[in-house]
Amino acid sequence: MLDGSAPAATAEALMRSRYTAYSLGLRDYLLATWHTTTRPAALDLDETPRPKWIGLQVKSHRALDDEHAEVEFIARYRVGGRAHRLHETSRFVREGGRWYYVDGDVR
Repeated sequence: MLDGSAPAATAEALMRSRYTAYSLGLRDYLLATWHTTTRPAALDLDETPRPKWIGLQVKSHRALDDEHAEVEFIARYRVGGRAHRLHETSRFVREGGRWYYVDGDVR
């Protein structure tokens, strides 16, 4: 899936693959799975020190209709030995049989 050959079956599957892409620094995959209406022109993953992604917990996956869904998750990571967490509810849309990340609300 991370090579773009097979689309994610659900918004949750796409969110999980995007977490993996962040942990591996796969900028092209992240941009390709970001909806064109909210996609940044560039994505800087070269932070120093680089975050080390250490865990993902999906709290909920909710289909709003056949083409829209929300995924609430907590992603844990370390930067310079210090632990952090990202708690977000992300919005996804399906177009042409593919799910795309649109945006999210960070808690």
